[in-house]
Amino acid sequence: MSKSTAQKNQDIAYKLSNNLLRLLIEFSKDFERRTLKLLQQRGHEQIRPSHSVLFSNLGLGAVRVTELAERAQVTQQAMGKMLKEVERMGYIERGIDQNDKRAKEIRLTKKGINLVKDSMQVVDEVRQYYAERVGAKELDVLESNLREAVNKIDLEYLPESWVAQND
Repeated sequence: MSKSTAQKNQDIAYKLSNNLLRLLIEFSKDFERRTLKLLQQRGHEQIRPSHSVLFSNLGLGAVRVTELAERAQVTQQAMGKMLKEVERMGYIERGIDQNDKRAKEIRLTKKGINLVKDSMQVVDEVRQYYAERVGAKELDVLESNLREAVNKIDLEYLPESWVAQND
């Protein structure tokens, strides 16, 4: 028995909206919304989802704009614009690179370090929420499987710390 055009269209729509990419994006968006809401409740009202590109690549030491842009896979101009915005909020400061006086180093301020600490707590809280909803074991398996997949496809642009585990 052949399918009607409506059934074929429904099958196509289902495949477009229920595939791996869509599932990963929706999970990621939900995680981001939950963490952002909790961070804002902790006093970081100006933090937006777009800032995660900066903070997830900054770390606790000093780093140059060029390196940040490369890690985040954005242009130096885009990173510079975001840095200015986050600097105005008081989360980072720019200083002179001691090894190359022409270059600027980016560092977290005390407020930025507090954001990092709050972020770590918030991520744990959101992870706990998911563990309660889907099961701790299932969440551990999901994370392990994703990490293993990332390792197997050898995503060159990811920092070693994102994929390497000393379990």
